[in-house]
Amino acid sequence: MGFESIIGQKEVQERLMQMVSEDRLPHALMLCGPQGIGKMAIAIAFACRLLDDGRTSSKAMLEKLEHPDLHFTYPTIKLPSMSTDHKPVSDDFAKEWHELVMEGPYFTMDQWMQAMGGENQQAIITAGESDDLVRKLSLKSSQGGYKVSLVWLPERMNIECANKLLKLIEEPPQQTVFIMVCEEPDKLLETIRSRVQRIDVKKIDDTSIEQALVERRGISEDAAHRIARLANGSWLKAMEELQVGSENEQFLDLFISLMRLAYQRKIKDLRKWSEVMAGFGREKQKRWLTYFLRMIRENFMYNFRQEELTYMTQKEEDFARNFARFVNEVNIMPISDLANKAIRDIGQNANGKIVFFDFCLQMIVLLITK
Repeated sequence: MGFESIIGQKEVQERLMQMVSEDRLPHALMLCGPQGIGKMAIAIAFACRLLDDGRTSSKAMLEKLEHPDLHFTYPTIKLPSMSTDHKPVSDDFAKEWHELVMEGPYFTMDQWMQAMGGENQQAIITAGESDDLVRKLSLKSSQGGYKVSLVWLPERMNIECANKLLKLIEEPPQQTVFIMVCEEPDKLLETIRSRVQRIDVKKIDDTSIEQALVERRGISEDAAHRIARLANGSWLKAMEELQVGSENEQFLDLFISLMRLAYQRKIKDLRKWSEVMAGFGREKQKRWLTYFLRMIRENFMYNFRQEELTYMTQKEEDFARNFARFVNEVNIMPISDLANKAIRDIGQNANGKIVFFDFCLQMIVLLITK
């Protein structure tokens, strides 16, 4: 996978290649930014460029992402079939990972969880992974060039793994380059953040998304323009808009249902609503809460009646037309704080039924705040 697979992001590509041409490539890089903007696509393409020695055999291995000096690290889960003392490592899911990445470098944690078969678990990078990485990187490069360690979502490392990786970064094996793809850098150890060169990847520009939609998906320019604006710099969001019956439609239905039931103070129905939410996997619960935060923001901005300030689908805007007035300068911050607290609680394995029922009850109070 080369740079041609990347949508937009020319500035980052040029910066990385300039580091190589000027012989000032750091031993540890961290690409940071929100989901869906192409960080993994950039990381894979750059790793392939570093490992491409011009030989036909190397090119063939890189096309299939099977180069022996390219090592992937990613969050994993513990399957029921694993022994109690086994610490899951990336190699346990190498087949599933390879299949997912070869489909394209733009994917979500939910897609990865589905590939592993553990939608109701939380994926982490264990201490066993760092031990495995130490072993792999201690070996000489099989092709005589770089060894590349590509770490997807290092913020999901447990503390034991993070400390071991820190030692590796402090004293990297010869000709080893670490490329980290991170969405929440603040969750990483400060000592790790201080030892990597951080590159903040911006959202994809609308023009690049429009062009990719026309060229790769064959849709009209008008449709591409609308979708690119709604995507807000994310190729994954653009793909969601293309899918009939996408998850966002389900999320909108849940949002509308919650707001109507909370306004009508239907406690019994709100309990049923919270049980439906509790039935989702934790990753999906967090995605809905993130969607909730976006909708609260968009409904608040809708009150200003300026089209350039809002980013909603037609269905979302149809609901906002009557609902937006209930989101105001008095309650928008408490509502946002409530959703962020729920995201934190779900991430800490709190009981979903309790979290979402409490969420519902508090929304009753907040919606009538003037």
